[in-house]
Amino acid sequence: MNGSSLSALSLNKDGLIGGVTNPNEVFCSVPGRLSLLSSTSKYKVTVGEVQRRLSPPECLNASLLGGVLRRAKSKNGGRCLRERLEKIGLNLPAGRRKAANVTLLTALVEGEAVHLARDFGYLCETEFPAKAAAEYVSRQHADPSDLHTAFSYDDRQICKEFADLIAQDRSPLGNSRPTPILEPGVQSCLTHFSLITHGFGTPALCAALTAFQNYLLEALKSLDKSFLSTNGHGEPGSKGGSDKELKHRK
Repeated sequence: MNGSSLSALSLNKDGLIGGVTNPNEVFCSVPGRLSLLSSTSKYKVTVGEVQRRLSPPECLNASLLGGVLRRAKSKNGGRCLRERLEKIGLNLPAGRRKAANVTLLTALVEGEAVHLARDFGYLCETEFPAKAAAEYVSRQHADPSDLHTAFSYDDRQICKEFADLIAQDRSPLGNSRPTPILEPGVQSCLTHFSLITHGFGTPALCAALTAFQNYLLEALKSLDKSFLSTNGHGEPGSKGGSDKELKHRK
């Protein structure tokens, strides 16, 4: 390609060449797929989101993109969609093959995927039975020292470090293109995961990790109760050792 041709195109942050001039422009609005009855929500789909769906890792074809955008099938539906995409600087060749396996998340636009992740996070925080699960597992161990091995400080630390890593994800989503703070090799992998789940994956992982951290916390509380109960029976020499264990766990 010569210099004049390149000047008419733009190289975006994902390393893809495209002539999109305004990725924040709304391409269309689509009704949600997961809403019930009269509470159907509509989600705005930006030009940038369409570009992401046509780019790796998904590389949707006209048929799948039309399904995502809720375009009714018609004789010339694919051609009409391609013509409209060309007007905003996106090229969708006829006969193109998708690059990724289709999942249920493929049908969701980014707005609804994020909405789903937010609701999932809320339910993990408010409804996940962390205390009941921890107490149940605690009852399976007759010896409190077994619990100390099962729920150690290292478990919480490893979980926290992983949660901190996920929280630093700066994948593009919607109209947001945050500045990366992680190393490119790590961020590119997280971006791949975010793109393939349309923004659902990272916050859903954070919600699941929060639920697991709450479970660990309740397990350690149960462990403390077990030690206190054991000390209450007046076992000789047990108090000093258990106090030290409690101090270490705190």
